[in-house]
Parts: sequence; C-alpha cells; structure tokens
Amino acid sequence: MPPALTDAHIRAAKPAAKPQRLYDSGGLYLEVSPAGGKLWRLKYRHAGKEKRLSLGTWPATSLKDARARAVDARRLLEDGTDPGEAKRQERQAETARTLATVEAASKSWVSKAGPSWSDSHRARVERALRRDILPFIGGRPLASITPVEVIGLVDRVAGRGTTEVARRVGQVLSGVYQHAVAAGLATHDPVPSVRKAFPSHKTKHRPAITEPAELGAFLRAMGALRGTPNVMAALRLQVMLMARPGELRVMRWTEVDLDRATWSYIVGKSGADHLVPLPAQAVALLRELHTRAGAGVYVFPGRSTLEARPLSEATLGAAIGRMGYDSTQVTAHGFRATARTLLAERLGFRAEVIEHQLAHAVPDALGRAYNRSRFLEERRRMLQSWADYCDELERGGQVIQLRGNSAA
Repeated sequence: MPPALTDAHIRAAKPAAKPQRLYDSGGLYLEVSPAGGKLWRLKYRHAGKEKRLSLGTWPATSLKDARARAVDARRLLEDGTDPGEAKRQERQAETARTLATVEAASKSWVSKAGPSWSDSHRARVERALRRDILPFIGGRPLASITPVEVIGLVDRVAGRGTTEVARRVGQVLSGVYQHAVAAGLATHDPVPSVRKAFPSHKTKHRPAITEPAELGAFLRAMGALRGTPNVMAALRLQVMLMARPGELRVMRWTEVDLDRATWSYIVGKSGADHLVPLPAQAVALLRELHTRAGAGVYVFPGRSTLEARPLSEATLGAAIGRMGYDSTQVTAHGFRATARTLLAERLGFRAEVIEHQLAHAVPDALGRAYNRSRFLEERRRMLQSWADYCDELERGGQVIQLRGNSAA
C-alpha cells in the first residue's frame, strides 16, 4: 500500500476548528493545528504504553526527512530504547553543553586529574589557566570558542616573547576540552585543528659550566656563600644529583630512604617513576637537614609558616646571583648539562647511563621507554664518582681523567 501522504496533500491541508491528523504510515502523521501550524509526530508503543514523539515542523522538516526520522525512532524501539526518552536525554545533554563554561570545565578537569600530576606540572597548568586562559574566555560556553580565538590566546602569550609558554597554553586548553568531551560537556576539541599555527618553539640551551676549572671556581664560591641551610643544601644537591630544579625543590621526605640511599619520585615531564641512587655526600647532607628541621613534608621548605610549601622557583637562581653569576652564565638547570658533559668527557661514563640518570626516555632491549631500576648499580657508582669529582674540584686539586668506566 502506497503512503497516505504526498507533498501535494500537505500543501493543500488547511486549518480547521480542531486539530487534524493526516496519517502517513507506520504511526507517522502530520498534525495541522487550528492556527495553521503543521507538526510531524510519531505514534508508538513502549513498555505497554502508547506515546507520541515530535519529529519537527513542516516545511522545515520535509516529508522525506520526517520518514527518515521515523525510521531512526523505530530502530531504537527495536533495540528496546524509548525514542522519546532518548530525545529527552539528548536535549538535556545539549543544554548542559550550552551552559558549560570553560572555567567550569577547567575546575572539573583539575579536580579530577590533578591528584595524579606532579606538583610542578599542576603549578604550570594552574598558572596557564589563571593568567592566560580564564581571564579572557573563562565565562564563555565551551561550544562558543572558535579555532580563531584559540590562536588569539596563544598569540597573546607569544607576544610576550615566550613561545614555550604560549604552546603550553594551547596544550592546557586542549586538556580542558578533552576532559569536557569525555564528560559530555563538549562535542569536540578546537585546538588540534589550529596547532600548526602556533608559534614554533626553538630550543634554547640553558647556560652551563662545562670546564672543570670553572666548575671548581663555582663550587668554591658556593662554599663561601652564606645562606639558610636548606637553600645551601638544595644548591649543592642540584649540582650533585642531576635532577631538574623543579623536581629537586619539591623533594619530599616520604620519597627519600636514607638507609638505602635512594630518592624515588615521579618525573614531571613524562610521569615515569624515577629512582636516584644517593652518593654518600648527599646522604650526609640530607641526614643533617633532617636533624635540623625534623620530618616536615618537604626536604626544602619555603619560609612560610602558614602552610607546607617548598622553596620557590626563583630561590636557587637568586642564590646563584648572590655568588656573582648572572643567568647568561649559570642556571640551576644548567648543572644537568654540566654533569652530562663532564661525566662523559672526563670520567668516561657511558652516554646511555648518563641519559637514564637524567630521566630521559632511553628504550631498553625490550622496547620499554623507561625502566627506573636499569643501570642502578652503575648509576650509583657514577653519582658517587661525580660527587667525589666535585669535592676534589672544590678543593682545587688535580683530578685525573678516567676512562675505565666507558666499558662498565
């Protein structure tokens, strides 16, 4: 039997004193109101009850479109789903997406994912949100942010000359959207489509001492510097342990095992679990700190007594500045390059062992990107040799270049 309705029937339908129903097939009909409006409806049964589903208005929704929507609704029924309830839930989800703002999604993301981040990574994310994202688009619905506006946010930061921070702003915003998509608050992430337009990051190597005589002079200047015990200890361990400054300054006592001479922590950049074997000099320094300060949260606490906080990011740089060095000569981070260079060139340790101690991803024979205990005994010997080497340089002694470790 052919369908009861045609486009000509629909156009010819006139309003009457009471609503009229022009039936098509399979429960689909067009309801003509006394005011002249024409609404598509589908009559169906679910869970033993007769129900009606609105499928749109004519002519915005054509006869062809109404039939297609009716087919979709019947498929839901075949799967045991009430199409009316499914439509109601979709409307609610759409309303939630319309009302969800960038700021609300940001708070939800940080609250849910933040506990698994390192302190340094969380600080970077919150700083990007606080300074460069929320003041400009925080109150806007997620769905309203365009790719062009994303480029504008990133370019605003790049205008300060900080391309690395600018790219991080894009990464953080993308993290917000990925969380929002997973939570049903957004339908897509606008960042990937414009990522190629972000300013390119040019690697800028931090200033570093790479000559033994210069390192000896620095260590002697450090020994003569007067400062608080925790700052002086942090600076000495920065030279000794090859860690990133942002990871060293937030060292916690719970991460340190002085009896086993190890420090275990999560690497901020990769999220990998990293194990640092502590040389005897580091253990002695940490025992002295523990005796002085007791078991607080952080090994190197800041000055605030109101709450437990680590040393600030600027502390080590300020201490180096008081020694007469500026940031074009020496930085705290640069001592990683110092150790990498002298351990290879002067002490003869293998590059892959050094890279592993620097917490760089060096694949092993099984293809794993990182193994926290790999080369552990060799790294223990290496860091002890490095600490002894630095002590001898500080005393101004003649240090013999070793090559026996290259085959270790």
